Formats: sequence, C-alpha cells, structure tokens
Amino acid sequence: MCLLGGVCWGLSGSMGQYLFTRQGMDSRWLVPLRLCLAGVILFIYCLFRYGKRVAGPLTNRADLWRLFVYGILGVSTCQFTYFRCIQLSSAAMGTILQDLSPVFILMVTCLREHRRPKRNEVMAIVMAFAGVFLLSTHGSIGNILVSLPAIISGVVSAVCVMIYNCSDRLISKYPVALLQAYSFIAGGIVFAILFRSFRIHYVPNAMGLFGIAFVVIVGNVLAFTLYIRGVSYIGPEKGILYGFSEPVTAAVITVTVFHVRAGIYDLIGFALIFTMLVMISSARHGIRTGSR
Repeated sequence: MCLLGGVCWGLSGSMGQYLFTRQGMDSRWLVPLRLCLAGVILFIYCLFRYGKRVAGPLTNRADLWRLFVYGILGVSTCQFTYFRCIQLSSAAMGTILQDLSPVFILMVTCLREHRRPKRNEVMAIVMAFAGVFLLSTHGSIGNILVSLPAIISGVVSAVCVMIYNCSDRLISKYPVALLQAYSFIAGGIVFAILFRSFRIHYVPNAMGLFGIAFVVIVGNVLAFTLYIRGVSYIGPEKGILYGFSEPVTAAVITVTVFHVRAGIYDLIGFALIFTMLVMISSARHGIRTGSR
C-alpha cells in the first residue's frame, strides 16, 4: 500500500507536468481547484465516517490556530510550492526536492530534544544537500541547470512538509483525514483569493478535465488512503522508504515520456538523497508524509 501510494503521487506529479507543459495550465489556477475538490471529497467521507465529530477542530480556539498552521502554512502551501516547482522544472525535480523534508524534520527534532545531530545524521544532511547541488548544477557552481525559483519552490515545499509533520498535538487529537479535508478546503479558498484564480481565463479541454480529475482522485484521495493505511501496518519509518516510489515513478516518466535527459550527476544526486532518507528513517524519527 505504501509502495502504491508513492506511485500514485509520482503519477500525479507527472500528470501535473503534462497539464503545465501540454495543456497550458498554471499552478496558480490548478492548485486551488485541486485543493477544493479534494477537500470536498474528503469532507463528505468524514461526514459519513465521523458524524458530528467533524466540527471538533473548529470548536477549540487553540486547535483552530494549530489547524491554520497545519493546513495553510503546512499542507496547502506544500501542495502549491510542489506543483509550482514542477511547473518551473519537472515532476522528478519537484518530488526529489520535496523529499528533503526529513532533513528539516530532523533539525526540528534536535531543537526539541535540545541536542546536537548525531554523526550519521550530520552525514545524512550533507548527503541531502550534496544531492541537490549535483542535481541543480552537475558539479559546477557556474552551471545552474534548474532555475532558482524552481529550487526555492521545491525546498519550501520540503519545509512545509516539516511544518505539518511537527503538528503532533493536532494529529494525535483528530483523524488525519478530517485535518486534510479542512486543510484542502481552506487552502483552496485562500490561494484562489491570493492568486485571483477566478480571473485567470482558462477553459480546459477533455484531456485537461481528465488531468484535473486524475490529480484529485489519484494524487490526493487514492494516494493518501493507500499510504496512510500502509503506514498503519508497517509504521512510518518503513513507510517513508516505500514512499520513495514517488520520485522513482516521477523520474522514470520524466525521462521516458517527457524526454528529459538524465546524466550521471543526476543519478548520483538521486542516490545521495535516497541514502539520506534511509539513514534518517532508520533513526526512527516518525516521519509522516501524505499531502502532495
């Protein structure tokens, strides 16, 4: 289930790349729509599953503030910056940069525990940033292959993953599906107002409508359900490793379908970031994912 959940996220990111490059969509138009649709679907599910409990997060002022941080600054901003990075580069780059999130989660963990990173954790951090350096420059500082806005968007999406992963009080108190539903709906409304998506004149054709449905159903609802259910069986430490099927899927599609060449530096950078994930997850920091 974790493996298939990661594949669904990878397919969704690749579909996003198709919508941006072949259908002419803009992430500022697509993401608010995607968030609202996915949020409504999840909220309807929660109504049937939890009944009156769905109002819980709205009745407590402290939880409402935590929900804002979790949903807007974490989940929703993660969604936008992830797709923005894809629009500015590729699905493979967007997913691999977002997978830097364990580094930021580790940093917060060290601050909370008032300790320095262990030797293997320092090595993991160095590997992560070395991997990004190789992916974006192929070993030469004067040879930046990925635009700075794309890199910033990808790194910000990783920071946002850290934000919603570190919302322990909220996650332990309410069902994750309910938190996601509120996050998606609120984020969709906020970003639609912020980017004035309703003023972006775009009318999707049949393939565009199919792509929108795909990123909502496969990329949000199906991927989320599969991955979280899988984590409930094997735990987040193993789940994050199987979730690495996401960047693998996105990389394969980027190379085979979109014909983006991958060289030796790309492969080394990819391997370094994967090794970082293995090292950090083996330290059992309870990393969660599930909101691409």
